[in-house]
Amino acid sequence: MKWKDAIWPCVGLGAVVLSCWLLYHEIRGLSLDDVWASFQNIGWHQWLLSVFCALFAYAMLAYYDRLALRHLGRKVSMPFVAATSFTTYALSHNIGASVFSGAVVRYRAYSSQGLTPSEIALLIAFCSFTFGLGVLVLAAVTQLIDPTMIRRYVDVAPMVPISIGVVVLGFVGLYIFGSLKGFRPRKIGGFLLQYPRRDVVLRQLVAAPLEIVAAAGIIYFALPPESHPGFVVVLAIFVISFSLALVSHAPGGLGVLEVTFLTGLSDVPETDVLAALLVFRILYLLLPFAVAIIFVLVFEQNAMRQRRRGAGGARSPG
Repeated sequence: MKWKDAIWPCVGLGAVVLSCWLLYHEIRGLSLDDVWASFQNIGWHQWLLSVFCALFAYAMLAYYDRLALRHLGRKVSMPFVAATSFTTYALSHNIGASVFSGAVVRYRAYSSQGLTPSEIALLIAFCSFTFGLGVLVLAAVTQLIDPTMIRRYVDVAPMVPISIGVVVLGFVGLYIFGSLKGFRPRKIGGFLLQYPRRDVVLRQLVAAPLEIVAAAGIIYFALPPESHPGFVVVLAIFVISFSLALVSHAPGGLGVLEVTFLTGLSDVPETDVLAALLVFRILYLLLPFAVAIIFVLVFEQNAMRQRRRGAGGARSPG
């Protein structure tokens, strides 16, 4: 293995070690029994709302792929797209993009549907950009709604997050303007990059924020109502924490999510925060991961059968 291939796994491992060390210092005075008691106190209606948010979030992730295929002008059945998207995100969220890239899953799946390697590469880039677009929009909007939220992490004047939010929305506006005006495509290497059609861009601006809002809703509904900080705060902290988890390449954002949320929700009992994060890990990470493994096994088994049939047909006399 080349040394370059080992960089991101090392970064991910380092992020896990550092985050777990910080997390240990945050919760070393807590009792596991207290955390478990908070987890048991989560009501069935809270579970139902969190489950709905998890399902809706994965539905929006599947819509990312659908929009990418629409941009490429390729048609693939929605059940296949949904299964591919679900498996991709469930595996990459848990194992880490540095270890098991979602590109591998998408390549194996979409190449069986006739997409070329360059088309699959553009599809992956499109989906990543869509998620990034959602992060930028929500980060800017939440800071504009509550400029004091950033003080949970750093002590700055309210004008700082307001200014950053306006600048970020300005860049998003330029992207929209480029699409509406139909700017000419640019060729970079072997790839032809072009602005998506206006209908695709408008759908991006709806799907990406909705997916992140739904994922944050899993944690929001799992928190106790009596000590709730409000959805905007939870959403803003989720955008920060989940982005840091992805950048760190830590498998499952292990430790990163917990430290960021415990710091941001210092006014909420730590046991309640950890219980809500456990709900998030179960519904958004662990259960989808288990189902995704089954999907991969079934797909590979079917692919093996098709190869055997093809080999048998090739050997039969004409």
